[in-house]
Amino acid sequence: MRLAVVSSDGENVDLHLGKGKSVYIYDWDEELSFVEKRDVEIAADSKHQGGKVLKTCSDCDVLISVQYGFKSKIKADDQGIKLVMDEGPIDEVLKRYVDHVNFMKN
Repeated sequence: MRLAVVSSDGENVDLHLGKGKSVYIYDWDEELSFVEKRDVEIAADSKHQGGKVLKTCSDCDVLISVQYGFKSKIKADDQGIKLVMDEGPIDEVLKRYVDHVNFMKN
C-alpha cells in the first residue's frame, strides 16, 4: 500500500490538503519505508488546490492531511484515493493508520 502525508517540514502532518506544497510518500507492506518527497506548486493566495495535490499522489492509495475540503473528497473518491484526517509527527500518524488497518483486518 502506498501512503502519502502532507507536511511542511517532513516531520509532521501539519497542513490542509489544499496547502500541501510538500507530500511525503511511504510504502507499507510488512514495514513502512520512505519512498520520496514530492513538491506541489501551490499558490499561497488561491483556494481549492487539493486537486493539484491529488494529481501529484495519483499512484497512492491513502493521503493523510490535517483537513480537506468537500471538492477534494469528491475528486479523491473518483481517483480511488482514500483521504484521512490526522495530525502530528509523521511516524506516529502512519503508525496509527497502520494499526487501525491491521485492527480492522482482524
